[in-house]
Amino acid sequence: MQFRKQSLAPLNHREFRFFILCRFFYTMALRMVATVVAYQLFQMTKDSFSIGIVGLSEFIPVFSLALYAGHVIDRSDKRTLLLKGILFNSLCILALVIITLPSVQQGIGKQTIPLLFYVIIFFTGIIRAFSGPTSNAIIAQLIPKDILQFAASISSSSWLAASILGHATAGFLIAGFGTNKTFMVILVFVLIAAFMVSRISKKPVVQTNLSAKAWDSVKEGLQFVFRHKIMLGAISLDLFAVLFGGVTALIPEFADKVLNVGPIGFGWLNAAIDIGSIITIIFITLVPLTKRQGYKLFFAIAGFGVCIITFGLSHIYWISFAALLIAGMLDGISVVIRSTVMQLTTPDEMRGRVSSVNSMFVNSSNELGQFESGFTARLFGGAAPAVVFGGCMTLLVVIITWFKAPALKKFEY
Repeated sequence: MQFRKQSLAPLNHREFRFFILCRFFYTMALRMVATVVAYQLFQMTKDSFSIGIVGLSEFIPVFSLALYAGHVIDRSDKRTLLLKGILFNSLCILALVIITLPSVQQGIGKQTIPLLFYVIIFFTGIIRAFSGPTSNAIIAQLIPKDILQFAASISSSSWLAASILGHATAGFLIAGFGTNKTFMVILVFVLIAAFMVSRISKKPVVQTNLSAKAWDSVKEGLQFVFRHKIMLGAISLDLFAVLFGGVTALIPEFADKVLNVGPIGFGWLNAAIDIGSIITIIFITLVPLTKRQGYKLFFAIAGFGVCIITFGLSHIYWISFAALLIAGMLDGISVVIRSTVMQLTTPDEMRGRVSSVNSMFVNSSNELGQFESGFTARLFGGAAPAVVFGGCMTLLVVIITWFKAPALKKFEY
C-alpha cells in the first residue's frame, strides 16, 4: 500500500497534474488526427500506399529537425515552447476542418485533397519535432527527482490512455458525424491542452553554456547517447521493432478488405495496441519490474514480432484484435524500460537533446514504419504479406541484437 501511494506521489504536485491533463488531451487529439486522416485517405484512394505517404510526410521534418530541436529546447523555457507548439498545431487542425468542409471539397476536387493532407501533416511534423521532446524534457522540472521514475510511468500511462481513446473515439465520431465534425472536436481538444499548459508557470533554462554553437550543442547530445551503451541498445532495439513491426498504415486495408468491418471496428483495431500497452504500464506502475529488465526487454519485443505475424495471417476479427492487444502489452514493457532509462540517466541540462535523439530514432520510426508498411504492401501485392514480412524482420532484429548487445541483456535498474 505504501509503495502504491509513492507511485502516485507525482499527482500531488499541481503543475504535474496540469501537464498530465495537457498531455492527455493533446495526445488524444493527435491520435484522432492520425486515425481520421488514414481512414479518409483510404476511403478516397483504396490504396494503403497513400497512408504510407502520410507517414513519410511527417517523418521527414521530425527526423530532419530533431537534433536542432533538442538544442533549442535546452536553451528555452520548456513551458512556453510547448504552449507555442500546441497553438501552432491548432492552426493545422483548423486547416483540416476547412478542407473537409463539403463545399470546399466540391470546389477543389477530390484529387487535390490528398495533397493538402500531406502538406498539413508535413507542418504538424515540424511542430512535433519540437513539442514531442519538450513534453518529455519538462517532466523533471515539475516534480522532485526522487519520484521521477513514477512520474515517467504516469506520463506514459496518460499518453497511452489518450491514444486508446483517440483511436476509438475517432472511429465512433466518423461513423456518427463524419470527418469534418470530427476534426472540429479535435480542435476543441487541442485548445483545452493549450489552456492546461498555460496554467503551468514559466520554467528556468537549465543549460548553463548558452554561448555554445548549435552544432557543438547537438554533437554533445549525440555523443552522450552513443556513449551510453544501454540507452543506445534500448533505443536501437525499439527503433527497428517499430520500423518493421508497425501495422498502423495497413489497418484500414485489413478492416475494409480482410476483416470486413466498418469505421467502429477500424477504430478499435487502431486502438488495440495502445489498450494492451496501457494495461501493462498500469500494472508495472503498481508492480514494477525489479530485476533483469534487459532480459525481459528482448523477450517482450520477440513476442511483439510473433503477434504481428499472427495479425498478418488472421482473417477473424477477434483473433486480429487479440493479436494487436497482446502486441501492445508486450510493447508496453519496452516503453517503460526505455523511458525509465532515459529519465534516470540523462542530466537535466541535456534532457532536450537526449529526448530529441530519442524522438529522431524511435518516435519518428513510427512514421517511417508507416511508409515502409505502405511500400511493402504495394511491393508484395497486399497488406497481409507485408505485415508477415515486418513481423519476421522484427524477430531477426531481436536475434541479431541478442548476440551484438550482451550488456543490454544483463541490464538492471
